[in-house]
Amino acid sequence: MNEQVSKLQEMGKLMQTHGLELIIALIVLVVGLFITKWAVKNSKILLAKIIKNAATISIISNSIGIILLAIVLITAAMEIGAKPGPLIAFIMIVVLCAIGVIVIFRPLIPTLPFKVGNTVKTGDLLGKIEATTLLNTRLKAFDGKTFFVPNRKILDDVVINYQFTKTRRIKVDVSIRYDQDLVKAKQVLEAIMTADPRILTKPAPQVYVLKLTSNGVEIGGRCWVNNAKYWVAKCELLEKAKFGFDNEKIKFAYPQLDVHHYKNEESAGLDTKELFLETQENQA
Repeated sequence: MNEQVSKLQEMGKLMQTHGLELIIALIVLVVGLFITKWAVKNSKILLAKIIKNAATISIISNSIGIILLAIVLITAAMEIGAKPGPLIAFIMIVVLCAIGVIVIFRPLIPTLPFKVGNTVKTGDLLGKIEATTLLNTRLKAFDGKTFFVPNRKILDDVVINYQFTKTRRIKVDVSIRYDQDLVKAKQVLEAIMTADPRILTKPAPQVYVLKLTSNGVEIGGRCWVNNAKYWVAKCELLEKAKFGFDNEKIKFAYPQLDVHHYKNEESAGLDTKELFLETQENQA
């Protein structure tokens, strides 16, 4: 009991003597950590506008964070009475070693091919990345399910990142009958894509003849759009193509069945009258 009382007395004396310095050092440490975190986050955003290499951005931003953290620790230590000379020398050695390790080994460390918020497909899973840790990635599928995928499995598998690039190409494929006006159909489809304000002008929308199928002529429209607008723009372009072709009386192709009835035995090459069915499969 006496030992506990003596410890409390010693602590009280310490707080009376250095209490203000300890409080100031704690405030400096907390505020400095928040500023360091903010600076690292914003430096990544700023560097991304100048540098395209993600590994280089990570090295520079992490180095900035280490230097700022060292400054915060030195300032907090000096507030509680630490001698600046040896302290600064020691921390600078640690900082230089840490930066050296980052520069040398950071490019050798495998990184995940996406960031939080990206829509990706890995294996049979399709969804949006919610969070990543050193061990696994949290992916939320579009039906509401949440998957925790080991990073090792992701790095060993094929990953499609649908938001890695700024733009994506939209495909609008339709099939029209052989007796329809092909030139007019191409003009209508091109006009629909050109009139949509979300469609980029460079490269300009194009329409091609893709296939001559057993049922009709397959034509395809190709245009580019900003990645964030891809899905809605694609769905609405398909809808506009349907209405546009209906308004211009252009008929879509559909599966057909031709029936041939042979009445002449000689032309049919048979002893009796028979019915022959010739089917055409839909390959559109």
